[in-house]
Amino acid sequence: MRKRQIGSSDLYVSEVGLGCMSVGTEETRAIRLIDEAIDYGVNYLDTADLYDQGLNEEFVGKAIKHKRNSIILATKVGNRFEKGKQGWSWDPSKTYIMSAVKESLHRLQTDYIDLYQLHGGTIEDNIDEAIEAFEELKKEGYIRYYGISSIRPNVIREYVKRSSIVSVMMQYSILDRRPEEVFPLLEKHNISIVARGPVAKGLLTERQMDISDLEKGYLDYEGSELASVISTLKAIAGNRSLTELALQYCLSEPSVAAVVAGASKNEQLLENIRAVQSNPLTESEIMQIKESTKASLYAQHR
Repeated sequence: MRKRQIGSSDLYVSEVGLGCMSVGTEETRAIRLIDEAIDYGVNYLDTADLYDQGLNEEFVGKAIKHKRNSIILATKVGNRFEKGKQGWSWDPSKTYIMSAVKESLHRLQTDYIDLYQLHGGTIEDNIDEAIEAFEELKKEGYIRYYGISSIRPNVIREYVKRSSIVSVMMQYSILDRRPEEVFPLLEKHNISIVARGPVAKGLLTERQMDISDLEKGYLDYEGSELASVISTLKAIAGNRSLTELALQYCLSEPSVAAVVAGASKNEQLLENIRAVQSNPLTESEIMQIKESTKASLYAQHR
């Protein structure tokens, strides 16, 4: 499995990471899937305290307990929840971050987190306070590095300007090219992109699509446009699978350290792994994809 460096850190992650949110709530099955990913060469696991109210972190902790040193572990903070109660509230305060990390460490059965990410963020937050919390956690050895998970250009710019983040997790795919507008800024500051949602809710996979899936459209693609563009992408893919095209497109951007893909069964996991182990896209293929899809911009949070 090829690896890439996350920003200026010494974290080298497999080109595909496992989005652990997708492994489900049945413990044996979830842990087996995480184990299989690791056996296939995936060393980057992404979870969050919010996923199933901490249960996902618990599963990850049990799966990696005896192989912690070979794993790059990423989790997230900022969404305050109460066990057993529905919903959550946004809390990026220093007090909450400093307490939530201890809970995550306990559930993950580890004494450090490789990449701790703010799970969202708004321009109205006390950003300096959140940064102070992450910097203190670094100094105290609870986390090795930190980043943010955000699709808000104004928030991303502030963290680039004020903090030592090494990564920004963003929804990014052939059908959601909005992040490309911030790539030059991140590349200039040696900050990596971690791409989530690379197969656009399954639209960029080989699974048989219901007509209703296409009719709903996707982001700023109307239903009829979506069917047409997917047909075009399949033609560009040729002998490749659509999943290969999708993941390799994200990885064609040098600033992308990894694509984080979900998998709820072994077949999906293998499909993702085969996709990143395939040949990189040619310049011609990349150009055809860009000419066939929308280079949209974020409409809000400018």
